[in-house]
Amino acid sequence: MSKQDLELVSVSKRYGRTTAVDAINYHFKSESYTCLLGPSGCGKSSTLRMIAGHESVSDGAILLAGRNISNLPPAQRGTAMMFQNYALFPHLSVLDNVAFSLKMKGVDTVKRHAQAREMLDLVDLTDLAERLPDQLSGGQQQRVALARALITRPQVLLLDEPLSALDPFLRVRMRAELRKLQKELGISFIHVTHGQDEALALADEIIVMNNAVIEQAGPARDVFNSPKTQFVAQFMGGHNVIALPAGHFAVRADAVSVTEPSKGAVEGQVIAVEYQGTHVSLSARIAGDQEVLALIPDSKFYNNPHHPGDRIGLHWDANNQHELTA
Repeated sequence: MSKQDLELVSVSKRYGRTTAVDAINYHFKSESYTCLLGPSGCGKSSTLRMIAGHESVSDGAILLAGRNISNLPPAQRGTAMMFQNYALFPHLSVLDNVAFSLKMKGVDTVKRHAQAREMLDLVDLTDLAERLPDQLSGGQQQRVALARALITRPQVLLLDEPLSALDPFLRVRMRAELRKLQKELGISFIHVTHGQDEALALADEIIVMNNAVIEQAGPARDVFNSPKTQFVAQFMGGHNVIALPAGHFAVRADAVSVTEPSKGAVEGQVIAVEYQGTHVSLSARIAGDQEVLALIPDSKFYNNPHHPGDRIGLHWDANNQHELTA
């Protein structure tokens, strides 16, 4: 284990009789960007809050740099949390918001303001140091919250759905800024999201949670390209889950081609066609009342368009048919 690695060892969280996190194990690599991904109620936010020290651990241990931090207060863990709502103090300037934790530690004004200005420079907000939070845009407020978390020099930065309050255009821009910042700082980021696109864009590794356990974890491309279970294939999106005599299989939607009905093809009936800019999404119903989605380049589709009600043939290469274990 690297001296900065974070590890969860059989970590559980119970609220009365409800188990929110059930004996999960995971080794986060140092200097990595990891996304905890899953639907509401799967346990991802409880996991993050236990790492931060904002929720107690019911069972198990959280180790950082080989030290058990499970029972330490948040300020002594070597982690910092960036909250979903940013939690900025409305009556304090941007500079004083960023410097607040140092003030609580008794750092003198000159020194804490100098460190706060370093953080503001890092997130490109130096010119707004004297403004109040309500004079900032959503993206600027987010960067203030990020600078405030980073001023504690954490070994691990924890982010709880930090992009959810932003509009779609700014969300994409901030994804790039977060990724760039993580690489520049060389510390671990652990980011909770329910957005598959967000996780794929940001993460070195993705942890997919479902019903209080880790359903699958690993490098982002592996989780997307090789889902192990029906849940992961469907939740990550972009896959069809098809029941065949030999079992259940995931087939990427962009690997499905559409032709006229022919021998050797899976026959189906078009039920929906949706233009999505660079491609057309075509849904068809096949035997067993199963629905198959095909993503077709727009130019290819419009050279030979199909419409709801049409009988079609569906093809995919056997190499793109991935067997599911559950």
